[in-house]
Amino acid sequence: MTAPDDLTAGRDRADELLRHLAEDASAAEAFLAGLTEVRDLAFLGAGLTAIARAEGRRLPPAQRAQAATRQVHLGSLRDRSRTDVAGLRIWLLRAAEEVQLVRRLREAADRLAG
Repeated sequence: MTAPDDLTAGRDRADELLRHLAEDASAAEAFLAGLTEVRDLAFLGAGLTAIARAEGRRLPPAQRAQAATRQVHLGSLRDRSRTDVAGLRIWLLRAAEEVQLVRRLREAADRLAG
């Protein structure tokens, strides 16, 4: 069973990765380089997925469908990299970039809506 502390740590790391990525891609890569355990990377990814899906649900229908498709593709990347730490880091960077994209799309939709 998963301990609540693992889930909380994963979400906290997801938020931290997003902050680093907003500052500089190399800062995000350096942050990920400090994580060497597959388990830690997986929980961080779960946090990013939760953020992306929650924020994606607030998009207009067409954009929401596109975001869902991108999540499926990210899941395939994750599955291919299941035991490869370097591959998981690539997945996490792309997942974090997806969160940033969803946020930008939501901001644009909000501006258009008034």
